[in-house]
Amino acid sequence: MSGPLDMLLGTWAGRGRGFYPSIEPFEYTEEITFSAVAGKPFLAYQQRTRHATEDRPLHAEAGYWRWVGEVSAEGATLVEVVLAHPTGVAEILHGTFAPAGSGEAVLALASRSVSLTATAKDVRDTARHLVIEGDVLRYTMRMGAVGLPLQDHLEAVLERRR
Repeated sequence: MSGPLDMLLGTWAGRGRGFYPSIEPFEYTEEITFSAVAGKPFLAYQQRTRHATEDRPLHAEAGYWRWVGEVSAEGATLVEVVLAHPTGVAEILHGTFAPAGSGEAVLALASRSVSLTATAKDVRDTARHLVIEGDVLRYTMRMGAVGLPLQDHLEAVLERRR
């Protein structure tokens, strides 16, 4: 099933940096894959990061990005995202996907709920902002965790591998 998120399909790779008041800043490499699920209105999602200089695993997440089918007057499609992290965090995000020009689009997502296992880090809310320009994907991720308010945590630039 073809849908508005199809411009995300493929594997994206690149570099990013992370920062937060409770941690030392770091750089990472990242690979994200969006895959179509035949006949369904969603994409499967997998993400993996590694430390940029030590080449050790840092983070992973997996889930689904679903378009709801409703389009606003501005041409934005409603999107729902469900993500699971191996650290015991599960996110549900809602937002919009809006074309911004020829081959360009913006995804703006904010957590509707964050669930935690008994031993997970205290994450209260998240937000993600993605800009897709052809074969380049830029994103920022914000997080409210460990008693701190929502603030910048990650930023990266990825390129689509063909």
